[in-house]
Amino acid sequence: MARDPGRVLIFDTTLRDGEQSPGASLNLEEKLAIAQQLARLGVDIIEAGFPFASPGDFNAVQRIAATVGSADGPVICGLARAAKGDIKACAEAVAPAVNKRIHTFIATSDIHLEHKLRKSRAEVLQIAGEMVAYARSLVDDVEFSCEDAGRSDPEFMYQVIEAAIAAGATTINIPDTVGYATPAEFGALIDGINRHVPNIDQAVISVHGHNDLGLAVANFLEAVKNGARQLECTINGIGERAGNASLEELVMALHVRRSYYNPFLGRPAESTEPLTGVRTEEIYKTSRLVSNLTGMAVQPNKAIVGANAFAHESGIHQDGVLKNRLTYEIIDARTIGLADNRISLGKLSGRSAFRARLEELGYSLERDDLDDAFARFKELADRKREISDRDLEAIVSEQVQQQDEARYSLKLVQVSTGTNLQPTATVTLVNGDGAELTEAAIGTGPVDAVCQALNQLARVPNELVEFSVKSVTEGIDAMGEVTIRLRADGVLYSGHAADTDIVVAAAQAFVNALNRLVAGSQRSPLHPQKAPLPVGDLAPAERPRL
Repeated sequence: MARDPGRVLIFDTTLRDGEQSPGASLNLEEKLAIAQQLARLGVDIIEAGFPFASPGDFNAVQRIAATVGSADGPVICGLARAAKGDIKACAEAVAPAVNKRIHTFIATSDIHLEHKLRKSRAEVLQIAGEMVAYARSLVDDVEFSCEDAGRSDPEFMYQVIEAAIAAGATTINIPDTVGYATPAEFGALIDGINRHVPNIDQAVISVHGHNDLGLAVANFLEAVKNGARQLECTINGIGERAGNASLEELVMALHVRRSYYNPFLGRPAESTEPLTGVRTEEIYKTSRLVSNLTGMAVQPNKAIVGANAFAHESGIHQDGVLKNRLTYEIIDARTIGLADNRISLGKLSGRSAFRARLEELGYSLERDDLDDAFARFKELADRKREISDRDLEAIVSEQVQQQDEARYSLKLVQVSTGTNLQPTATVTLVNGDGAELTEAAIGTGPVDAVCQALNQLARVPNELVEFSVKSVTEGIDAMGEVTIRLRADGVLYSGHAADTDIVVAAAQAFVNALNRLVAGSQRSPLHPQKAPLPVGDLAPAERPRL
């Protein structure tokens, strides 16, 4: 059997695979905020990014390693293709962390070997061993992944895994890269590895999966029953295509059904020892933070963290819950940190109380950002009678979203509209040089007019593909949260903002999205799984013949 760490390790890849969700790109400050909250959540490993992708990604991983990678903090991990350049960059990026890991991978399925790598099985076997050995020469903790394991020939994959462990891999990851497997198949795959890889006792088996068939969580739980002891997942299940296995669902399944899973970890069924190291009371807070910063709303019926997860509409259900919550609830909402919004701050509240409450919500702002957020809070407090935690989240997530390199900032928006008026908007932007630019435009409505004016000012080709509005809290004076997604050259860029005035929120969200678009067009980061291996890292005999 594979090496057993004594519990199930939680490997969070929100900042790597999660960020590959269309439109979910994060700036440095946003990544730091999420990483700090993941540390509070108690995940074991944070996959902070793909350092070789771009200078921005490298810097983000390095900052996270320096900020979050303390001796008592999580392992900070970076992703690298099985290539020396990738691995070297990864080692340098994670170096500031006390506990660091290099996660390197190469595909093992025949379809990937033929169409993507254009390599033989013998070549892949050789590369896997050599690159793991190189990674191990740089760090003590190396994870190796057999990309597209779910569609790989098991016998060949056993050989690759054996070679990787012999070369120094301490964790072996089995990814269902395209979400193809069913639970029975995936469980059998893990069982086969345990039975047929002679040195598997020297490594922890990890699993990574996507939700293309809606089976990722079920696959992972079946893997745990067959010896997997590390789960690679994301907050809210975000990720490429249909997303990744959801961290909150996995953790709470193991928590609620502990007596069922205990025997698979060699424990008595009645044991109350947690199966993971996650602090469940931080789950809801983390979910909210990731949703706010990525602009990816959580569907109401999402398990564990959705708005309806603990709501009861049926009269029969309501009656049962009032008599005994166990009749229709298997989770106490307080277990995940869910409680009614606390009205803790008002217009007389000071800066220290404001900062302390933000830290409780998972935000740690630098001095200048804190000053700006506090000024925004005071402004809102003059317009709203009561300020809730959700209001604070909306204020600060917008503040964190601002980029140092932002080309445009919104100075003024004014609209004229009514039943007998043609909607008109006047907008003023300040560009990176400090110059003020003003434009007016008409539209089908006030928001459309604002967007038209902003596009005329920015002169950045784009297509508006999503505009959504939701109320942050209840009441006539509630803040409205706007999310806008723009598409340019096939890439999505999101922006979000909140204000008591929906038109103002829409304008700011559009500007935020424009700034992301401009920043994104100036760099072309590699996608770790779609980019080919660098030719320069291959031995001369392995290089393609021209």
